[in-house]
Amino acid sequence: MTLAIDKTTAPPPVPHWKQHDAIWENHDATWADYLAVRDVHSGWQKIAFHHDWLWVNMGFEGPNHAAFSDLMTAVFFVWAFLHPETTLQSYGRCLLESPETHACSPDLVLYRGDNIPQWQPGQPRRINLQRDRRPDLVGEIADTTLSLDLDEQKQLYASLGISEYWVVDVKGSRIFAFGLDESGHYRLLEQSQVLAGLPIALLEQTLERLATETNTAAAAWFMQQLQTPPSSPDTTQTTTENTEPPSSVENPSE
Repeated sequence: MTLAIDKTTAPPPVPHWKQHDAIWENHDATWADYLAVRDVHSGWQKIAFHHDWLWVNMGFEGPNHAAFSDLMTAVFFVWAFLHPETTLQSYGRCLLESPETHACSPDLVLYRGDNIPQWQPGQPRRINLQRDRRPDLVGEIADTTLSLDLDEQKQLYASLGISEYWVVDVKGSRIFAFGLDESGHYRLLEQSQVLAGLPIALLEQTLERLATETNTAAAAWFMQQLQTPPSSPDTTQTTTENTEPPSSVENPSE
């Protein structure tokens, strides 16, 4: 979610709001309340609605959040470059709606394969999930909102049936990757299913590099790791076992 910093805002036109810095939250909201904030109160930066929960971030995006978000988008581009047979489309921060029940604007939105939504002139500037198919992967950059992204947002995306959800922990340089199981609940993944076979541990190693270098350098390192095939322990062992010492070298046991 977006990092909130100081910004003077008036409360959205909905009762029962709780405010924390630039975050406004309401646990007794309706879809009409959501529409009032979406269409009337233009100052929001991120918004989410699920059942009676309405969450609004009125703050600006901070440098850490932006750096991590851009790096994760670069990860998608690197993967697409190295896997041209796979069709990918990124729609990060786009507003997604399933009218009357769900609304969200994930930091990361990724479609894979066919039937990717395409905006047409005259349509609202958002993706209608009752008309268009759901993303294959969404993610949140958790700078100041880790507990929310692992709770309310996680429930929202699971109820939408989105097959993979990433939470990027900025402070811990960790990624919580979840895959949707047959019962509709998220379970932790060690490898991405949408970016098939991508180790989550490699993504975390890439995040750690932001402590000492730029996100473009970290993305370049990530690409190098994918381009360098891992060495095979079996091959190395076979080569060692089949290599005899030169005849000029005396046997130390004699």
